[in-house]
Amino acid sequence: MSFKQNKADSHLAAKTFKIIIIGDANVGKTCLTMRICNGTFPQKTESTIGVDFKEKIVKVQDELIKLQFWDSAGQERFRHSLVPHYYRNVHAVVFVYDVTKKSSFLNLSKWLEEFQVNVNANLDIPRIIIGNKCDLHANREVSSSEANMVASNFGIELWETSAKSEFEVERVEQIFQNLAETLKFKSATVEFPPSMSRVNTIEQSNGLKLTSSSYDLSSYKNTSKYIQEKKQKKCCGS
Repeated sequence: MSFKQNKADSHLAAKTFKIIIIGDANVGKTCLTMRICNGTFPQKTESTIGVDFKEKIVKVQDELIKLQFWDSAGQERFRHSLVPHYYRNVHAVVFVYDVTKKSSFLNLSKWLEEFQVNVNANLDIPRIIIGNKCDLHANREVSSSEANMVASNFGIELWETSAKSEFEVERVEQIFQNLAETLKFKSATVEFPPSMSRVNTIEQSNGLKLTSSSYDLSSYKNTSKYIQEKKQKKCCGS
């Protein structure tokens, strides 16, 4: 399988899979999706307000497939009206926590419960847990052994990595290579509601424009103000 993509191949992808990224605010969800989709780590970024959408075309066993990453806001006030749509037609779920912030790890049970409430229990949805920011060794609050024990209890595969570290790039790719290979054998193709529209770019605080496929959710009740108020902040750290 290859994570090298040609944008011209996008329309040739036979299968499309929706992957949602879940976790507390500032655990590095956006940085992980940017690392896998753009091959870069942003020095600064915006807080995710509503839902951000990016995609990656990959080749698995000579077949092109499209991975669509949905990165949502971790703050409750931004999620309330978005949750039902966020989980619709999902094919895989990635739970993310920050190894330097114990509370984000403890909150995995909350995110798992949200998933279980919104997704049909009869569906076989692949799930993985990613412990992010492993490059910050001195600040670590969640040990690998503790994380493995909890992941085992959940029955979910655990990975630890850093979206920031250049030494972890191959590992980040490997995580999503494995997930893509699993999804290849799923036949459903995501169909998005007709009311959704694309927003081509978002402006980063460092002045660079990131080509994106964010969704404009302003037509949804009580979400317009959330989509429009972008807050500048330092990046998620790792």
